[in-house]
Amino acid sequence: MTDAQTLAYVQAAAVVVGLPLDGEQIARVAVHLQRTAGLAATLEEIPLDPHDEPAELFCPAPFHPAR
Repeated sequence: MTDAQTLAYVQAAAVVVGLPLDGEQIARVAVHLQRTAGLAATLEEIPLDPHDEPAELFCPAPFHPAR
């Protein structure tokens, strides 16, 4: 996204979730968002196979209703 697009996105998202941000706050959030997007893009370039990062398995404990 361009700087203008990122600013517009942050401003619209703030309105949608009801955050009263002023222009300076919106600009700071936009800078952080662009930095985070850059980090994510770098990580997405790393080739990974499913065995490189296995998902945790959730095994709930047996449920025993109160007697």
